[in-house]
Amino acid sequence: MFNNIYRLTGVRQVEQMKKQDNLADPHSVIVRPTLLSICRADERYYTGTRDKKILAKRLPMALIHEAVGEVIRDNTGTYEPGTIVAMVPNNAQKHDDLVSSNYLRDSTFSSSTADGFMREYVFIRPENLVAIPKEAQGDMNAFLEVVTVAVQAIRRLKETMIPKQGKIGIWGDGNVAYIVAVVMKEMFPDTELIVLGKHEEKLSYISFAQTMLIDEIPDDLMFDQAIEVVGGMGSESAINQMIDHANPRATLVLSGVSEENIAINTRLILEKGLDLVGTSRSTREDFEQAVDLIENSSSVRDRLGLLVQNIKEINCVTDITNSFDEDLNMNWGKTVMKWNM
Repeated sequence: MFNNIYRLTGVRQVEQMKKQDNLADPHSVIVRPTLLSICRADERYYTGTRDKKILAKRLPMALIHEAVGEVIRDNTGTYEPGTIVAMVPNNAQKHDDLVSSNYLRDSTFSSSTADGFMREYVFIRPENLVAIPKEAQGDMNAFLEVVTVAVQAIRRLKETMIPKQGKIGIWGDGNVAYIVAVVMKEMFPDTELIVLGKHEEKLSYISFAQTMLIDEIPDDLMFDQAIEVVGGMGSESAINQMIDHANPRATLVLSGVSEENIAINTRLILEKGLDLVGTSRSTREDFEQAVDLIENSSSVRDRLGLLVQNIKEINCVTDITNSFDEDLNMNWGKTVMKWNM
C-alpha cells in the first residue's frame, strides 16, 4: 500500500511524500498516529541548527519521536485493533545481555537515524509498542517518551549510587527537568528534592519540591545525589556546580546534550570519589514503568498534564509548520499535535 509520510526536506520545509509499505508484512503492527509532541531535538532539525553534515546525511526525514497511536491492524496477533499504544522510537538491531538497546551503537532511533512518526500509518514491530490503559490516557500521552527518558535517568542513578538519598538535586528548569522532578518525587517520596535553575518563572511551576536559583545556592548546601538536565554549553557550569555541591561518593547523572566539548573539574571529581553516569533515551521497560506511574498516580497525571500548554489540530502540512513555529516561541510547556493526517 502507499503510505503518506511527512518529511523535513530543508529549513522549515515539510513535504508530503509517498512510501510503499507491505500491508501483509507478518512482523508488523499498523498504527495510526493520534497524538504527537515536538521536542527540542526536532526543532534543531527544523531550524537547520544541527551540524550541516548531519543535516545533509539525514534529510529528507520525518520528524517526531514522541507519539502515541491506535492499532489499526496487527499481523502478529499481539494487539487488538483499537488499542491505544505508545510507540518506542529506539529500534534495536541486536540483543546484549549486559547493555540495553538504547546504548548499543547499531540501534536506530526514529527522527534521528530513521524516519520519525509524522506518517499516515506507522508499520512497527510489536516489541516497540506498549499498550496504554484507559486510566492512563490523556493528552499528556503525546510526550510519554520524555517520561521514559526520566525513568531511564533515575534507573541509572539507582544502579550506581551508594545508599544515601537524603538530599537529591536536579539541575535544570525546562520541560525535561520538570518531568525528571515529577518522576523523582514519585520514586523517592521521602527524599528532600531540590530543583535548581536560572529562571524563576519556570521554577514556579514546581509546587511539589523545593526550588532554588543557581546563583543563590548556599556554600554549605550539599547533595547526596544529583541529575543534570541542562544541556548545551550551560551544562558546563551546571556540572561544575554539581561537583562543588556533591557529597563524597555522590553519583552525578548527566542527561543534557552538548554539541561542543565542555570542561569540568576532574580534580574535585577524583578527590570526592564521584561517579559520573551518562544516560540517553530509553527502553521498552522504561515505557512500561512510565505507563504504570501514570496509571497508578493521580498526582503524576495532574503534574504532567500541566505541561500541555499548546494543542494543535493537524489537518495539512501548513498546520505542521505552524505548530513547529509556535513551539519555538514557547517559554515552557509542550506542544501536542492532534494528528488527523
